[in-house]
Amino acid sequence: MWLIIFAVLTACGVFGGVARAEAPAVAAPAFASDRLSVEVVGQGPDVILIPGFGSSREVWRATADRLRATHRVHLVQLAGFAGEPWTHGDGAFVQPVVDELHRYIAENHLGSPAVVGHSMGALVGLMLAQQHPADVGKLMSVDSLPFFSALYGPTATAETAAPFAEQAAAGILNTPDEAFRTGQARTAEGYSRDPATRVAMIEWTIASDRRAMASAIKDVMTTDTRPGLPAMTTPVTALYAADANGGAPAAMADAMWTREYATLPGVTLIRVDDSRHFIMADQPTRFAELLDAFLAE
Repeated sequence: MWLIIFAVLTACGVFGGVARAEAPAVAAPAFASDRLSVEVVGQGPDVILIPGFGSSREVWRATADRLRATHRVHLVQLAGFAGEPWTHGDGAFVQPVVDELHRYIAENHLGSPAVVGHSMGALVGLMLAQQHPADVGKLMSVDSLPFFSALYGPTATAETAAPFAEQAAAGILNTPDEAFRTGQARTAEGYSRDPATRVAMIEWTIASDRRAMASAIKDVMTTDTRPGLPAMTTPVTALYAADANGGAPAAMADAMWTREYATLPGVTLIRVDDSRHFIMADQPTRFAELLDAFLAE
């Protein structure tokens, strides 16, 4: 799957997704932010679900509906994505989200919740765990690397990735609307095997503010969390996709995830076969089993 993501980025494709039409968001009590909103459902131990680049919180709806009987689920929506307003121009994206999630956890007294992030959402979760270890009881990373631009090769650094990040951002900003939609439709199959998710991810990325997307992709491509991995004490489970028909071959995915997470103590790496980037949509039963085991630990 990582090869497809890399190819699409260089062609100005972007990724997002949603499993069904979005329900009205309910803001979390005593919290307001221009960086994110949070819908809370259910009762029980706290679980925070963070969507990825260009995505709606609805990508987690089936998961939240299943967990709400036993957990209090916090569905995050990032500003600028899937129709959420964006007011920050070309300013930083990822670090301010980390800061606001830290404030959300503190103000709502959540107390080391489980955090589950998809793609860029997992990068946010990893940064949160590194910067504020007490905020994250445990982290599940869904198809996300600690340094996205490792896709350029094992010698890539934030500095060498910067020109490619600028190119990706410029492509997002400057592609005409019709061509942008066409590109989304052309590349959606690479992100999910599920037809409904393919259709939905196009609509949510089209509804996103392209300034937010450009800012986010620059941050994602130049943020390297690997130096902080050896000191981490937060338990991390990293799921990654492999798909012989249109995604990453298993051996290639194994090598990439093993190499990039090698310095994280105690990390649990789990390959999910017959899946592309949206593991929760492509293999919902397997994902539910893995999530339940993670939350029970």
